[in-house]
Amino acid sequence: MKKLMMVAAFIAGSVSLTAQADVLAQKNISLAQANALATSAIQACMAKNYQVTVTVVDRAGIIKAVQRTDNAGPHTVKASEMKAYTSLSTKNASGKVMEAAQSNAGAQNMRDVPGFLLLAGGLPLKLGDEVIGAIGIGGAPGGHLDEACAQQAIDSLKL
Repeated sequence: MKKLMMVAAFIAGSVSLTAQADVLAQKNISLAQANALATSAIQACMAKNYQVTVTVVDRAGIIKAVQRTDNAGPHTVKASEMKAYTSLSTKNASGKVMEAAQSNAGAQNMRDVPGFLLLAGGLPLKLGDEVIGAIGIGGAPGGHLDEACAQQAIDSLKL
């Protein structure tokens, strides 16, 4: 019995050491960064009289910040979230994902992925080569204009 207890203790200790070796250290966008990015994007769009919603998600696709101008349509809230999620999931601009789905028969089913919106306006947020979140904007009179506001915000904050 004593031998069995010692073997069990050894195995438990080995599993514990193995689990510690597998812990990941990952970078993520902070709440302060997400709010600053959303504010900057809102300002960029409002300067052009676009009524939009901006959503920033973290590296897991969880919403960190949402800002909506006073006159943005209600559909822009979900659209901005889905554009950010699409961009994060694919680690690419949502407009490029849309183009790939339109031009590549093998990628056309991406439109059926739950939570995806294949329209321009979502951009990944990168720290070096690592994607730490994404921004999505909905409401400008064209996805390319949403994307331009998002890029302007990213550039201004040097993310």
